[in-house]
Amino acid sequence: MVHLEPFDGRLEPDGDYEGLAFDHLDFAGQDAEHARFMDCALTGCNLDGANLDHVQLLDTTLTEVHAGALDMPDATWRDVTLSDCRLGAVTGYSGILTRVTIRGGKIDYLNLRGARLTDVRLEGCVLGDLDLGDARVTRLVITDCRIGRLDLTHATLADVDLRGADLSGLDGVAGLAGATISSEQLIDLAGALAAQLRITVA
Repeated sequence: MVHLEPFDGRLEPDGDYEGLAFDHLDFAGQDAEHARFMDCALTGCNLDGANLDHVQLLDTTLTEVHAGALDMPDATWRDVTLSDCRLGAVTGYSGILTRVTIRGGKIDYLNLRGARLTDVRLEGCVLGDLDLGDARVTRLVITDCRIGRLDLTHATLADVDLRGADLSGLDGVAGLAGATISSEQLIDLAGALAAQLRITVA
């Protein structure tokens, strides 16, 4: 296992953090715009209100981090794992997510509108709202997740497996093209599909 040096300080804009362990630190409200995290581990940290605009997360793990609101638009996520995190509103629109796993935990609102997702996995987590409007999604697998509302308005999907998602609501039914769903999900979505196709059920 690679040894990570403990970090004890403040986050800074344009900061370059490599091979560091961030252990139960309070970064609430701190500005890390354009920062780069490579081969790092964030565990139990408070990120509430932190500014992670244009941040780069590379070969990095986030475990049990928490935040009421997290601002990280235009971020780059590559080989990243989030485990058992509790997050409120995450603003991640226009980001690039490659080989990302979100496992366990809860996110009230995950805004990935206009983002590009490739090889992303959602496993055993609870998402209040997942916004993939205008996103380009390739090889997304959802397993044993509960999603309050999924927005696929104008999304472009390829090799997306939604069978493991317990969906309470769906916006942008036409965006389902390119997705695999279960027969049970098809029945649940019948009304929305009929409305999209302007079918009258009498």
